[in-house]
Amino acid sequence: MNLWKTMNRKEDPTIYQQKDGQLNRTLKVRDFLALGVGTIVSTSIFTLPGEVAALHTGPAVAISCIIASIVAGLVAFAYAEMAAAMPFAGSVYSWINVIFGEFWGWISGWALLAEYLIGMAFISSGLSANLRALIAPLGWKLPNTLANPLGINGGIFDLVALIAILIAAFLVSFGVSKASKVENILVIIKVMAILLFVIVGLTAVKKANFLPFIPQYRVTSHGAFGGWQGIYAGVSMIYISFLGFDAIASNSAEAVNPQKTMPRGIIGSLLIAVILFVAVSLVLVGMVPYQQYLNSAEPVGYALRQTGHGSIAIIVQSIAVLGMFTALIGLCMASSRLVYSFGRDGMLPQKLGNLNKDHRPENSLWAVAIVAIIISAFIPFSFLTQLVSAGTLIAFMFVSIGIYKLRPREGQDIADPAFKMPLYPLLPCLAFLGSFAVFWGLDNQAKKYMLFWTIAGMLIYFLYGIYHSNITERK
Repeated sequence: MNLWKTMNRKEDPTIYQQKDGQLNRTLKVRDFLALGVGTIVSTSIFTLPGEVAALHTGPAVAISCIIASIVAGLVAFAYAEMAAAMPFAGSVYSWINVIFGEFWGWISGWALLAEYLIGMAFISSGLSANLRALIAPLGWKLPNTLANPLGINGGIFDLVALIAILIAAFLVSFGVSKASKVENILVIIKVMAILLFVIVGLTAVKKANFLPFIPQYRVTSHGAFGGWQGIYAGVSMIYISFLGFDAIASNSAEAVNPQKTMPRGIIGSLLIAVILFVAVSLVLVGMVPYQQYLNSAEPVGYALRQTGHGSIAIIVQSIAVLGMFTALIGLCMASSRLVYSFGRDGMLPQKLGNLNKDHRPENSLWAVAIVAIIISAFIPFSFLTQLVSAGTLIAFMFVSIGIYKLRPREGQDIADPAFKMPLYPLLPCLAFLGSFAVFWGLDNQAKKYMLFWTIAGMLIYFLYGIYHSNITERK
């Protein structure tokens, strides 16, 4: 066996069209907009602006949001073209498998799996923190053993996070059509809660809290703070907020008319989310001094309570907790479709690639739910933020440079998509460089753990996947 040749063998796109043809195409533009907004505007919008401001940027957190959104927007164009040309389950994994080869598809998909699994744990941890803060005034308090991950404040596991993931997986098990209906309703309610916070928060904004807008640069125990160095660190940390449009792409095999629905869903949801995110960031740092958000997993509720809006805090946090389920639903859908595609291709046990009698990937759904529960139980909230960004950025870099391999094949063995990334060949290069720059700014520990995750993925490929791949079996 010629190892290099085997690693670079490409999947025939018609094979994916046949295999994914068993999935039900029921999702429309409104479903993908809700899925994208629901995933992007999730735990992160209620937690990260305050945390990033306290750790790295000060009031300039909005600048970090805007820079991160520009980089994400460039990548979103690439995603939109890929999803329209190849509406396959597994998104990046399947795309890279077709245009670069089996090994590169697996590595990018494996990085994507880290994003989804850790993202589920991150969101469920944030949901747990907000719910516990919400019920604390009522005298309801979980013991530390059931309220925190292992080793944190006497914790053994986070019970609320565990239950949240199980409920989300249960909803998705009824099918994406029914889950998307729940998603649509929750997203509308959540956006209304965000607008309520912005409107009420504006009445409590103080000019003094914005000064200096970009604090003087210094090095703290958390790394760079202030100056453009702090803003750069904030970009790398806050980038987790923009993984929602990736979750859309993973469900493209279940889209009605993907040529139109995928680009509109991906780009539209990102635009809506960016506007909401920047608004929340500006209002949040204007309400109370940003230093007070340090180590707070529920800064929105804290800001409202500190400015005398306790009743509004209860309303917003109640809806926020409910709305966080939208992100869990989205990631459950995306991760289960990704693991299904691994099993479909023989890269993981075939059982994970089986569909039940209703044409749903039930085995992969519960597999990812169990793993996400384990992660949420053992990894603290503060570490999850950067680790999930590492997986996201690796996938983004693959997709960005993948446009150069996709274009020559469009209209040949791959469909000629209705949407194409503008300003080709410049923008794919800028999307790659932007993603690489954000990745480089991640915490060294996050990059180290991502390296370990990648090595584990390579071992799985060389010890299992390369021998059980469907391409190997067909030859």
